[in-house]
Amino acid sequence: MKLPPLTKGTLLKRYKRFLADIRLDNGQDITAHCPNTGSMLSCNESGSTVMVSYHDNPGRKYRYTWELVRVNNKWVGINTMNPNKIVKEAIEQNTIPELLNYEKIRTEVPYGENSRIDLLLQKNKTLCYVEVKNVTLAQDDIALFPDAVTARGTKHLLELANMVKSGHRAVMFYLVQRMDAKVFSPAQHIDPKYSQTLKKVHKAGVEILVYQANISPDEITIKRSIPFKLEHIINKQPLTIN
Repeated sequence: MKLPPLTKGTLLKRYKRFLADIRLDNGQDITAHCPNTGSMLSCNESGSTVMVSYHDNPGRKYRYTWELVRVNNKWVGINTMNPNKIVKEAIEQNTIPELLNYEKIRTEVPYGENSRIDLLLQKNKTLCYVEVKNVTLAQDDIALFPDAVTARGTKHLLELANMVKSGHRAVMFYLVQRMDAKVFSPAQHIDPKYSQTLKKVHKAGVEILVYQANISPDEITIKRSIPFKLEHIINKQPLTIN
């Protein structure tokens, strides 16, 4: 997925979840929209190098959008509006071996109890429900999700399990938008209920796919699949949520 032209700056602070004060390299201080509802653990340190996009829309209160942050000398994609587009593009380009040969892809299709599936794949009468999650947290080369307690995320897992019971295929797709992780695990130390539910629905037939993105200020693309460990225990103290 090609990114719009980006401008470099330095993160001053992130606050109210949806706002970030940033000093652009030209010295201008701006307030940018932060398109990420999570805690952004490890990705919201003041002084970090960031990239923002500019949107010349008179209807927008904040013209800039925070897109990337530099962590461990590598870019991390924090915009949660992008993963669905990235995964959809990869499926269309046949770069996800587990999701080949589907004839139709629909987005944001209502299903379950007041839910919407990110991607609904179809071939003849065969349906595949794909829920996409953006992963930005990592510790000790382990990509982790979620970075905060997510009742909504747990609900999505149960909805996928219900689709399996109904005879359909269901996939939980984790897009790791950082390049310094080697394996994925649910963040048991942050949200035990989500972790337990993921293990439960996986045993019930919900598939888990984890793919790592290749990120640059020009584009974000699917790079490779990485393994997952549902029983992994984080030995270090959990990162502090500000």
